[in-house]
Amino acid sequence: MLVIAGAGSGKTRTLTYRVARLIEIGQRPEGILLATFTNKAAREMLSRVEGLTALDISRLWGGTFHRIANRVLRRQGHLLGYGPHFTILDADDARQLLNASISELRIDAKTEKFPKGDVLADILSFHANTGESLERVVARRYPFFSHRLDEMLRVSAHYGEKKRKMNLMDFDDLLVNWLRVLKEHPRVLDFYAEKFVHLLVDEYQDTNALQAEILDLLSSRHRNLMVVGDDSQSIYSFRGANFTNILKFPERYPDVKLFKLETNYRSTPEILALANLSILNNREQFQKALRAVREEGVKPVLVPLRNASQQAHFVSQRVIELIMEGVPLHEIAVLYRAHHHSMELQMEMTRRGIPFEIRSGIRFFEQAHIKDVTAYLRLLVNPFDETAWKRVLLLYDKIGKTTAEKIWRWLSARPDPLSAARSGQAAGIVSKGAQAGYGRFVKTLETLSGPPVGRNPGTCIETVVEAFYRDYLREHYSDSATREEDLMQLALYSTRFEDLESFLGELALLTTMTEDYDPYASRRTEEDRVILSSIHQAKGLEWTAVFIIWCAEGMMPLARALQEPGGEEEERRLFYVGTTRAKDHLYLCYPLTDYSRGMGYGVLKTSRFIEELETRRLGRVERPYQEWVIDEA
Repeated sequence: MLVIAGAGSGKTRTLTYRVARLIEIGQRPEGILLATFTNKAAREMLSRVEGLTALDISRLWGGTFHRIANRVLRRQGHLLGYGPHFTILDADDARQLLNASISELRIDAKTEKFPKGDVLADILSFHANTGESLERVVARRYPFFSHRLDEMLRVSAHYGEKKRKMNLMDFDDLLVNWLRVLKEHPRVLDFYAEKFVHLLVDEYQDTNALQAEILDLLSSRHRNLMVVGDDSQSIYSFRGANFTNILKFPERYPDVKLFKLETNYRSTPEILALANLSILNNREQFQKALRAVREEGVKPVLVPLRNASQQAHFVSQRVIELIMEGVPLHEIAVLYRAHHHSMELQMEMTRRGIPFEIRSGIRFFEQAHIKDVTAYLRLLVNPFDETAWKRVLLLYDKIGKTTAEKIWRWLSARPDPLSAARSGQAAGIVSKGAQAGYGRFVKTLETLSGPPVGRNPGTCIETVVEAFYRDYLREHYSDSATREEDLMQLALYSTRFEDLESFLGELALLTTMTEDYDPYASRRTEEDRVILSSIHQAKGLEWTAVFIIWCAEGMMPLARALQEPGGEEEERRLFYVGTTRAKDHLYLCYPLTDYSRGMGYGVLKTSRFIEELETRRLGRVERPYQEWVIDEA
């Protein structure tokens, strides 16, 4: 059975009642497997089933794919050479073991850049979960490491061998080895395929190639496989999720029974009308139309604004009005495609004392890469800033805390630390291993301090990125492109300041403001805050009022994502997910202009996802939103 469960249609209830019904008609709990993507979801469903049946269902196999894999491998892992007491590596342990493998193979990671353990772990994880060759993964997602592919293959093999010898598995090995033991040992497959009479799967649209194949094997005997999901909410391809698993399910199982849950219990008819129109433009999908059970409400609002600052001002002001109208802070959310889209809004809300919680990461100016780059700027303004010197020095190869302390002591004793650093004279107190890293630091500092750069904060940020930090990001972070976008957005934002001093002063004031200034304290509880979240993080959640900001081409859809195969359709699914989070109020906001380095302010186009709502090929439809008129006064 394939159940296409539209947004807000009661997917959890469907699975819960299906399990309860199976037990009610006599199916033994140990013959049921319920696979989910979070332990919380599994606990919630099983708790509801227990409440419905009033029976002990502790023998039912329920949990995440990885939890179930661990349970199987504790019993069957010996067939692959593992002992029953194997250890599961967490992310940090896996990174350290990969770095040890790089070191043991004597791979030169300095002269020509080589991914650090964190990045290599993400590369190998994507390779494992998608079934794509390592060559293809590197060529498509990490082309700047293509020249080190042979060495990466050697590290991967060495890392795998170390894990086997030490009786270790990382998180991805759980799925890989579960599939291996089923495919390589027919008796094991026969046992589990016979044992599990019914298999039920939550969020099937988010499964990867490994998970889909495991399910196909386990259901091969009884063919009682029920998968529940929404193809219109498949938005995790960057994690390895395979959209075709749900789309092609009827082809793999021609006798499938298809059910569509199209009744939405969350949103007003007006919001659902907009969502239905937007997703209609995707070619690859199961056609469906969400129907509301709620009474009519207000239309979604399209809000064109002059620039990003006015967008932040509007959202903050409307949030205050909603609070005054009685909407709790935690029932208001602002959603966006990329974390850096929230930068101006975070600043405006901080100025106004509006309490908010960031779900897409940490506060913009507290992120490591933002603090790293602004540390360079702090050196230019105050050459005696010890914390800035040490933060910058620690970015370079083989310079640890002890070496950074030695360099700082030497520099601080000079009347002009910047000139002393640029001279390179401190190289004499640096160990031989750290010489290359220190030399690169001096070269970066010379470039940054040169006449063409001057005191313009935006130019300074771009210079740091070009001279050194882009390579650093690629070596240390698997999301280097996203972090670089953050820095470019910061550079654009800084253009409104005349010099480094005023720019850094503003950042310092905003990052040190506390919630002592909270004009809404009497109206909220301790945990009551406006939610700021990426759309990815918002999936599965709902709020009374939702603002989607930066609904402009290049931002929504994200220009970089459009370069991926199937990118436009996945971006449209993201837009659909964002709109269907709203219960009563939906605001689609975008700035009409944005500042571009070297070109000044340019006009932005409305997102194609909004333009499509009025295209003629959709027929004569009532305009699905109203426009907000900004009162300049």
